Amino acid sequence: MNYLAHGRLFIHDPYYLAGTAAPDWLSVIDRRMRLRSKTVVHHIDSADPIRSSFARGVMQHHADDDWFHQQRAFVELSLQFTLQIRDLLEPDDGFRPSFVGHILVELLIDSCLDEDDPQLLPSYYAAIQQIDCELVSLHINSLATKQSDLLTKFLPRFQAEHFLADYKHDDRLLHRLNQVMRRATLPALPDSFLSLLPSARRQVRERLPDLLPPS
Repeated sequence: MNYLAHGRLFIHDPYYLAGTAAPDWLSVIDRRMRLRSKTVVHHIDSADPIRSSFARGVMQHHADDDWFHQQRAFVELSLQFTLQIRDLLEPDDGFRPSFVGHILVELLIDSCLDEDDPQLLPSYYAAIQQIDCELVSLHINSLATKQSDLLTKFLPRFQAEHFLADYKHDDRLLHRLNQVMRRATLPALPDSFLSLLPSARRQVRERLPDLLPPS
């Protein structure tokens, strides 16, 4: 699951919302830096309400992902997209097709959520704007497996860039996917990848109810 799918029900609590996003933030700035449930769970009842909300959001993220990755709809769509991408990129003997097949499902779920509720994305970013980036950075660094000084630079960019709006546009989605490819040190996806997206969008749309955890 991606940012909107994780956070859509928690926009009323900005620091809980930040917790639902934090594991994905770390995958951007340092893939070896993790927020592990076995550490974070000890802080969900913290006397500090911000720390408690943030920790609960992180735990929500992990619970959502555990549920999501076991769903038949995710497994089937991810496999189908992987095979289509492998055919398009052939010969490609790396794990790029399966990597892209996995994340494509997640990004297209967020695209569907954005399209279905035009107020969701503005509300999401309005809530994210309310967090104190330095404070959230301190909480992440105190709970994660390692520390990073990149958080105080990254979080204001996340607040300002609003890149989640790009997912509903095929060309912008490809651009964002290729940013992920660069971070993962994988070859960029070609423009021909765009030909797969209309069908992929329809398939995710058809199975959307099976891709979202019960509210």
